[in-house]
Amino acid sequence: FALGQLSAGLAHEVRNPLASIAGAVGILQRSLRLERKDAECLEIIGKECQRLNDLLGHFLDFARPRTPRYQITDLRTVIDSVMELAAHAIGRKAIRMRKELPGQLAPVECDPELMKQVLLNLMINAIQATPEAGEVLLSAGPRNDRLLIQVKDEGCGIDAADRDRIFDPFFTTKETGTGLGLSVTHQIVEQHGGILTAETNAGKGMTFSVSLPLRQKRPHEA
Repeated sequence: FALGQLSAGLAHEVRNPLASIAGAVGILQRSLRLERKDAECLEIIGKECQRLNDLLGHFLDFARPRTPRYQITDLRTVIDSVMELAAHAIGRKAIRMRKELPGQLAPVECDPELMKQVLLNLMINAIQATPEAGEVLLSAGPRNDRLLIQVKDEGCGIDAADRDRIFDPFFTTKETGTGLGLSVTHQIVEQHGGILTAETNAGKGMTFSVSLPLRQKRPHEA
């Protein structure tokens, strides 16, 4: 709790001057006739301000995770929404997205917005890892009285030495990654009493699996 408060206070202290810098950049861009080199410098400053602001947002999500608001949820609706949103991340890459769902999918007690955040983050990571003409598969189904959701990509995979660290805060194998996306995802899954794992596929790529209980334990049931 103390760490969350300290992190939030520090993030807000950093955000205030960032907002001032970004505002000043905007004023200069609108009011001055700039040489090309000067305009490019201002554009870089503006983009870096936005990048730092996004990083602070991810850090706050990790340091002060929102308490889940549980409700009985049809995961089909969540998955359909995630597939639609993830399609925008493909851009011009020639990647196929596919989903595999059984005829009947048991409702799950979860926070649908947080679960959407979990699956969307896994899908975007899979899309970014998958090369041209590859496929990203999102599947869901029952497994031992729980719900198993899997996101499978056809990327280059993750080195064995790094696999135990991928859920650690600030660890990333991407050049422009923050290293907080999977940490937040892992934290949300744990809040739901679930388990998030990552395995190397037999062929190529990775499969991230989310195992969720169908119902949340109440305090007297713990």
